[in-house]
Amino acid sequence: MTNGKTILLVEDDPAIALIIRETLAGECGTLAAVGSIAERNVWLAGNRPDLIITDVVLPDGDGIDSLPGAGVDPATPVIVLSAQNTLDTAVRATGIGSYDYLPKPFDLEELTASVRAALERRAEPAAGTDPAQADSHGLVGRAPAMQAVYRTIARLATNDLAVLILGESGTGKEVVARAVHATGLRRAGPFVAINMAAIPRELIEAELFGHEKGAFTGAHSRSAGRFEQAAGGTLFLDEIGDMPLEAQTRLLRVLQSNEYSTVGGSQALKADVRVIAATHRDMGTLVADGRFREDLFYRLNVIPVTLPPLRDRRSDIPALVRHFVEAGRHSGLPDRQFAPEAMRMLERHDWPGNVRELGNVVQRLAVLSRDSVVGPRDVEAVLNGGGEGVRIAAPADGIARAVDDWAGEQLAGDEHDGRIHERLQAIVEAALLRRTLREVRGNQLEAARRLGINRNTLRKRLVQLGIDPARA
Repeated sequence: MTNGKTILLVEDDPAIALIIRETLAGECGTLAAVGSIAERNVWLAGNRPDLIITDVVLPDGDGIDSLPGAGVDPATPVIVLSAQNTLDTAVRATGIGSYDYLPKPFDLEELTASVRAALERRAEPAAGTDPAQADSHGLVGRAPAMQAVYRTIARLATNDLAVLILGESGTGKEVVARAVHATGLRRAGPFVAINMAAIPRELIEAELFGHEKGAFTGAHSRSAGRFEQAAGGTLFLDEIGDMPLEAQTRLLRVLQSNEYSTVGGSQALKADVRVIAATHRDMGTLVADGRFREDLFYRLNVIPVTLPPLRDRRSDIPALVRHFVEAGRHSGLPDRQFAPEAMRMLERHDWPGNVRELGNVVQRLAVLSRDSVVGPRDVEAVLNGGGEGVRIAAPADGIARAVDDWAGEQLAGDEHDGRIHERLQAIVEAALLRRTLREVRGNQLEAARRLGINRNTLRKRLVQLGIDPARA
């Protein structure tokens, strides 16, 4: 029963305060409403609420930042309401130990349900999030679909649970993974990313777990794997849906036992990492088809985060454009403004490449536009692939960026194994052969024809790369 409980509402908008009072009339014994931090502090000096509902932007300050010094019992649950719907707000709300965070405009049924749950049990104070360190972490937008993402990230700040990020290519899965890391308990540790689709299956275990000297041909020295490199921090397994089944089995054992050994080693090492995985694939279909282990899926899918495609958050496009213009300016690109019609054209576009494609387009427009204000003709030329031969989101651009990132990692430091070119060739060729075999349903003759190589050459390379045509 929640009757007899006291709620303090801190809201400076009289209309919103009235609606909340009427909605929650039957949920408590007393609902006191104040409109400023000063009034709140006066009320708190003589009263002890069972629940506080507070706005963020108040006439005399910030409702979140000012609350810890107001003498509130740390066990008192707090529900934060805000029109400042950013990841920063969600994380700061978590930082004060809030019970829930509801972005405006909020659903009255959701507010009522949150109030009932909060009054039924007093919330534990949250720990581990320093509000001073919180920012957007590269996440831009206030669309309702993004609010769910922000709230989930904020709730992950005080635990080490595994996270599975789902979404189309270009929606920002790695950005979200970095935000989870940066706002979590392990933010002082390293963030290590590995793309499972870019590594030949015969090298995956060595990449993940490391190898000892002499473990295989070319292993001239001991090499630390990604689990070891990420110790104390976060390991991001990108494109987990492309992980071969045999490697899935090894990963599952590690997640179950929190221990692993290097290739060629016998010593058990502790897997001291938070695991975040991501994929653009339909994991349900992969599991149903037997291409992904169901038990591993459940291990990874403890907390799912689904990213919306850009076409479902068009209202965020102006903010994203400003973000990319500012980022480009810091990188030496010309500063640009966008004419209203030009911005509307960007908002109407379907963006099959999502946020990544939008960023590419904004950068091209910054370089190609002759005027400081980008007009509709500039946008039309770029979106249509015309105008000085500009292309939109060319796949080769993404490949080049991925190779550049990978090469930078491999060339870092003073010691190299002398096989960088060989390994890159194997990675690229293996990915090409697997994709081609999937397209032709394992027909090697047709695959060889499409690739423009001899069938015997194809068979030889499949053996050398350890690719099973039936399971590609």
